[in-house]
Amino acid sequence: MDILGIDIGGSGIKGALVNVDNGEMITERLRIPTPQPASPKAVIKVVKQLVDHFEYSGPLGVGIPSIVINGVVLSAANIDDRWINYPGREGIAQATGCPVTLMNDADVAGFAEMRFGAGRGEDGVVMIFTLGTGIGSCMFVNGQIVPNLELGHIYLPRKKHDAEFSASDRARKEHKLDWKEWAKRLNSYFAYIEALFSPELLVIGGGVSKKYEKFAPYLRTRARVVPAQLRNEAGIIGAAAAAVSKEAVSQ
Repeated sequence: MDILGIDIGGSGIKGALVNVDNGEMITERLRIPTPQPASPKAVIKVVKQLVDHFEYSGPLGVGIPSIVINGVVLSAANIDDRWINYPGREGIAQATGCPVTLMNDADVAGFAEMRFGAGRGEDGVVMIFTLGTGIGSCMFVNGQIVPNLELGHIYLPRKKHDAEFSASDRARKEHKLDWKEWAKRLNSYFAYIEALFSPELLVIGGGVSKKYEKFAPYLRTRARVVPAQLRNEAGIIGAAAAAVSKEAVSQ
């Protein structure tokens, strides 16, 4: 089955048709710059452009950098605050004519990794973190998602700011940390995560996963740690997979 997946980001909105039986993109990815300001009206207009470009009609999966409950957007990270409390699923469905599954962007990336990537076949508690400008997070328990965790925004013990301000890839670059120094910060973050959730597997995604071998030797966790496999395509693939997933229909 071929499904259109769309990944809304702060700088770009990307889409492609995906074979959700094997997780492979069957078209080239199309990326359109995110309008500024990234208001609901402006972003949904771009989503419709993507739907029209692919001449698509059918279930539509969309990932957005927000908490989403029952189709309503409850936060706004790197998009306009007018999204907060906006009925995003309804708005996108009205504009495109497609039945829409709207989910947090880290959650759809997690769907991709669990179905087709590093988490495939894994039971127990699996947590997936995308380390980039911020920290995206999601958790699966025996294959079932726990949505909208947003664990990049937790405060670490003795810290007065979000975890992503010290442990994200942006923090590594801004503070000019070498890989060992940055891994030390990741270890503090993951130690707190392990104390809260006791994961059995940690999957590290985001652009920095391409350089996993540079910091992996310095990681000290109880849980197994592996790099994500789908990288920048995970958001699109996961959004498409979520659109026809029984676990995601309530979102």
